[in-house]
Amino acid sequence: MVTSITSFGRSGLYDWMMQRVTAIVLLAYTIFMIGYLLMNPELDYNQWKELFSGTVMRIFTLLAVLSMVAHAWIGMWSVSTDYIKATGARFVFQSACGLLAFIYVVWGIQILWGI
Repeated sequence: MVTSITSFGRSGLYDWMMQRVTAIVLLAYTIFMIGYLLMNPELDYNQWKELFSGTVMRIFTLLAVLSMVAHAWIGMWSVSTDYIKATGARFVFQSACGLLAFIYVVWGIQILWGI
């Protein structure tokens, strides 16, 4: 019962699959960014701003941010349930991780769309 409430997904298999999908998204984003930086060695603010002004790049970046948060949440949930045996301490740790994840998503949206 507790694992179905605090876990990101419905089952361990779902969490495992979500970890793999988010890892692929993060890998694609990382490869793209490294490639962009290598192809533009004299990168300046205007080029950087132009890159992130496009809707496709904003969506790709938001997908990367959401993937990072989901990936981190599943990982931290797994670590906390394996190594933090005291229920209260585990709850505090998971709550702090959840709060930080929420803050990072909101902050990422504000940065990308200037809300």
